[in-house]
Amino acid sequence: MSSVTWDAEIAGVYDDAYAALFGPSVLGPMTGLLAELARGGPAVEFAVGTGRVALPLSARGIAVHGIELSRPMAERLFAKPGAGAVPVTIGDMRTTRVPGTFKLVYLVANTIMNVTTQDDQLAVFANAAAHLESGGCFVVEVAVPQLRRVPQGETARVFTLDPDHIGIETLDDIAGQITWSHHWIQTHGRVVRHSAPYRYVWPSELDLMDKITGFGLRDRWAGWDQAPFTSDSHSQVAVFEKLP
Repeated sequence: MSSVTWDAEIAGVYDDAYAALFGPSVLGPMTGLLAELARGGPAVEFAVGTGRVALPLSARGIAVHGIELSRPMAERLFAKPGAGAVPVTIGDMRTTRVPGTFKLVYLVANTIMNVTTQDDQLAVFANAAAHLESGGCFVVEVAVPQLRRVPQGETARVFTLDPDHIGIETLDDIAGQITWSHHWIQTHGRVVRHSAPYRYVWPSELDLMDKITGFGLRDRWAGWDQAPFTSDSHSQVAVFEKLP
């Protein structure tokens, strides 16, 4: 399988490790823009995880259905207030189909990179298109590859250095665009180590995937605050509209 799956140990520490991403300053702009793009809904979140985005978006009145490959992650969502309004289908976002037609599909937090071949990333786009009505939007939040931040001759960089979380990226296969992300997370008096491969994807590559699967690029911003996207942007929020 070319998709990264989060196991029970990682699911158990995920919310603690990424607690800063659960704050209103992060989720407010995100869910506000998603609600606007949903135009009243309904919406599908690919890789819904523990419900970080789906639950507050649902609280805004948007009907959200989640698809999640990791059952332990979904079980964390099920235990939270409001989970009854967010049905989740356990399955792969490349192929799993939720019945109905939707106005919005979204995939956040770099999760398109959890699919580690170009063909399978393209399959994610095709599956999003299959869920959407004409004019519906597929939103992808993903980092812009930062290869120029790695010193010449080096094959790794530290991307997170917090008291309770260290993250190191190793550039293992430049031709295949594969990196490994290594994490050491301290929580509840213990250290959890997690490593997984990711396939980084360029903005122009996403644009080609959208053309192949019947989308057109509607907008691309540097973040959820809709700041302009430039060559110096470290991340992107891309909005692809399904063409008639």
